[in-house]
Amino acid sequence: MEFQISKKLLDDASKIRLKVFKEEQGFEQEFDYKDNIATHIVGYLDNKAIATCRLFLEGNSYHIGRFAIIKEYRGMDYGVELMKKAEQVIKNLGGQKIELSSQLRAKGFYEKCGYKAEGEIYMDEFCPHILMKKEIG
Repeated sequence: MEFQISKKLLDDASKIRLKVFKEEQGFEQEFDYKDNIATHIVGYLDNKAIATCRLFLEGNSYHIGRFAIIKEYRGMDYGVELMKKAEQVIKNLGGQKIELSSQLRAKGFYEKCGYKAEGEIYMDEFCPHILMKKEIG
């Protein structure tokens, strides 16, 4: 998979997020002010945008969010590739602590990537989430 990294929200990132979070999962609030401060990563396979996430610094931790893979490409390790790329970008920026808000149904994926759940389950819109953290060297 090839990646494009940008400080502005890319059209391809928007399309993936709308397809996954709004159309497939029914979320209403897909875009927010954090899109303006985030670095956006889009993964391409054969010139087709199939994966995206955003990352931004908040306090002393980087946050990875809006992590999305087009449905037909899930379970093929493209998510792991995207996560490794996001962590590499964070490391290159000097970051060591990463946090993310995981949908409960995706918790196993993030655990596979080395993240640990912390705290209580909470609702974001109508979906249960949990805070997950990881330190990178």
